[in-house]
Amino acid sequence: MTTTLKIKTLYSALQNKLGLCWISGKQHRQRQIHSSKDESADLSLVGQMNLINPHRIQVLGSKELKYLENLKMNSRKDAVAHLFSGNSKLIIIARQQEIPEDLVEASESSHIPLLGSALTSQEIIQQIQYYLTSYFARKITLHGVFMEVMGTGVLITGDSSIGKSELALELLTRGHRLIADDATEFSRVAPDVLSGTCPEMLQDFLEVRGLGILNVRAMFGASAIKQNRNLRLIVHLQDMDEAARMDRLQGSRRIRRIQDVEIPEITLPVGPGRNLAVLLEAAVRNHILVSKGYDASKAFIERQKLRLEKAHR
Repeated sequence: MTTTLKIKTLYSALQNKLGLCWISGKQHRQRQIHSSKDESADLSLVGQMNLINPHRIQVLGSKELKYLENLKMNSRKDAVAHLFSGNSKLIIIARQQEIPEDLVEASESSHIPLLGSALTSQEIIQQIQYYLTSYFARKITLHGVFMEVMGTGVLITGDSSIGKSELALELLTRGHRLIADDATEFSRVAPDVLSGTCPEMLQDFLEVRGLGILNVRAMFGASAIKQNRNLRLIVHLQDMDEAARMDRLQGSRRIRRIQDVEIPEITLPVGPGRNLAVLLEAAVRNHILVSKGYDASKAFIERQKLRLEKAHR
């Protein structure tokens, strides 16, 4: 599947964060900045002004404008021509500086839009790089309920009717936050990081059998919704009979690979009288301890060894 990024998409996504405004070329906002099919080795999507190997998105701060200002007339004309040519698809002026007239004219003649931003050039580049990494990352959709529990991204999985949505609803009443119900879109944004978001059509909604579709934002407030979170733990709900052979000392903990990222998965048996919300919270707390190097089962085994050693002295 090919992913393409247009100027209008970037503008809509980052307008508020970057304080963007149109200076010239708004009519060309449908132009494409980049496509995932383009795998040129020397391709650079965003950076400060480069006249030799132009970035797709060129950012001009005070130093770059000062450089252009100090050039002689012909040299400046050549520099501006290079700026608005080649790989360049969008020019952004940082710090809401005064825009030279020749840059506006070059933008109009080359059909390359010119934007202004309230941030510094470095801040602009960092924000755009982060956005592009997520936008072009490989994506996968996983079935389940994705929630933020104690600051940890937890995907709740299990067979249909096992009680995933009911568990999510109880977790919401305990102050945790919903990211996505039924289907979560995960993208690999770093070598060991999967970031999960909710498809636009499903945002804010949770389906609970017997109650139908619930609007979580309307019921619990905006604080009950989280836009995205990194996936750190999978909790799989399983019928008690199927989980009967589970190790009682260490529980059920294994590693699941998703897009070459290793994610811990814990199985929670579902049965009458079991408080799944409390169990899931405990699973998250224990996961945090394990990630910090503490393993309760190993500590318990070590204690037993010490007790046996003392008994045989």
